[in-house]
Amino acid sequence: MSDPTSDDSPITGHLAYLLAQANREINRQLDARLRTEGVPVEQWRILKLLSDGNGRSMGELAEHALLNHPTLTKTIDRMVADSLVYRISDPADRRKVLIFCSERGKALAQRLAPLALGQEAHIAHSYGDKATAQLKRLLETLIDRAG
Repeated sequence: MSDPTSDDSPITGHLAYLLAQANREINRQLDARLRTEGVPVEQWRILKLLSDGNGRSMGELAEHALLNHPTLTKTIDRMVADSLVYRISDPADRRKVLIFCSERGKALAQRLAPLALGQEAHIAHSYGDKATAQLKRLLETLIDRAG
């Protein structure tokens, strides 16, 4: 009789592994598209978040851009040097810094939008619109319930 607490299944059968592998492949494909503009996926995420004109704190950006704080800081430093974003003190709390998208950053975000949308269209074409929409809903629910 097998031990119910043992796990003999291969790693490729684990949900965590499958999600990580899917994430890796989708990011690889998106990165290849965005690199035509010289932009890594992480910078695209930041530009996409900031392109609404609202400033974000480093904490908010780290959470929503899916980056740890040291990586985010280095990325923002590069983006500031490239005049894509800028920092200002938070008027509500002078201890905080808010990051905003510059006009140059907004223009780049607009150029990147079709590339990112093209990636999603490629997925929808491969799996169908209905399956893609269902996958998005399932992932959103998984994220909401896991948090």
